[in-house]
Amino acid sequence: MPTDAEIKKILKEKNINSIYLQFSDISGQVKNINLPAYEIDRILNNEISFDGSAICGFRNNETEDLFCYPDKSTFLAFPFKFSKLQNTARLICDIYNADGTPYPGCPRANLKRVIENAKKYDYTMKLAPETEFFLFKIDENSNIIGPLKDSVGYYDMNSDENLEDVLAQIVSAMAEMGWDINAVHHEGAPFQHEIDLGYDDVLHAADNFATFKFVVKAIALKFGLNASFMPKPVYGINGSGLHINLSLWKNGKNAFFDPDGTYMLSEAAQYVVGSILKNISGITALLNPSVNSYKRLVKDYEAPIYIAWSVLNRGSLVRIPLNRNDDTRIELRSPDASINPYFAFAALLQTCMDGIRNQIDPPAPIEKDLFQLSNNEIKLKKIKSLPENLSEALDSFEKNLTARAALGEYIFNEFLTQKRSEWNTYRKQVTKWELETYLDV
Repeated sequence: MPTDAEIKKILKEKNINSIYLQFSDISGQVKNINLPAYEIDRILNNEISFDGSAICGFRNNETEDLFCYPDKSTFLAFPFKFSKLQNTARLICDIYNADGTPYPGCPRANLKRVIENAKKYDYTMKLAPETEFFLFKIDENSNIIGPLKDSVGYYDMNSDENLEDVLAQIVSAMAEMGWDINAVHHEGAPFQHEIDLGYDDVLHAADNFATFKFVVKAIALKFGLNASFMPKPVYGINGSGLHINLSLWKNGKNAFFDPDGTYMLSEAAQYVVGSILKNISGITALLNPSVNSYKRLVKDYEAPIYIAWSVLNRGSLVRIPLNRNDDTRIELRSPDASINPYFAFAALLQTCMDGIRNQIDPPAPIEKDLFQLSNNEIKLKKIKSLPENLSEALDSFEKNLTARAALGEYIFNEFLTQKRSEWNTYRKQVTKWELETYLDV
């Protein structure tokens, strides 16, 4: 962690003139307080406050100021490639009350609480997200320019060199910020891409994921593009997912690997799989938190909908990649990038620990392509499905003790209230499809 003096030295050497204090609201939206660099002493002394009632999911009926406590380990100078972020840096903050006590609604502080609980059992978690997103051309009013036609698919080069340029700048910027990148490639849908970030401890993975979206959008905008992480922005083509690779570590060793275990998996790994399958419906509202999320989780578009696991089937909800030893991991394929990473990762860590503490055995893996089975065959095999919409997901979430433990009472109730309101607003909408289908009937 850099000292105050080291941070000030970097500010001077890199000619940083403004600092973004970043934190997340309950929806996962990155909030920014932009301050001139000469305020660095006030920043590092935790003196910067804001109106909590203005932030989604914070204090709806209270006006007491909340304070930003920057985590100095997150200090980062943005690369100068960012046209609107030149000579800027960021610090990610925990949120505190005016009396110096931690604010109970702070998503980052809550994740740190779950991390500390896992450490009591000597476990830590590492994560590597595989993030899919679209790069849409936009006009001067930021409207998407159509039609969306593109002949390239998986692992192809983009037909538009402008898209290759923006991806190259994104990769270069991330490398300059010290982030590991495992892969960058075109996805299956037109103008859809994937960037796989490297492994990191769960807290830094959440921090980096939040900033990752911020960075990608900033660079794309420089090229006249909208980088959209919306799960299902276009009807009739694949949506964008967020595959999460995770592993637990104990005493410096991968806790999922056992050369003598079934599939070379430890008992801990199998308990984690069992717990994920048992709790997935209850934590889906955190992994797929938007109304739009469930328009991706449908048949025929590669996203998983059946609650099953596999060692070989790449289309399964939970799969075990072939790598072993320190690379042994579990891949969860249902989430999407609309998550609040602090909530989603807390839920996954809590789910893993619940599985180990309660020794939850998984069912037998299913290596068949479940999409090839009829609905009757699925019923006969007693294979359950993920919630079909946000309302169903919230019903399961409300009853799930693991989700409640992952968020704590304050955030759990606030999240539930906010998302119920979002669903009720959505269900009252009259869509273009409804008008076209029913108006003249």
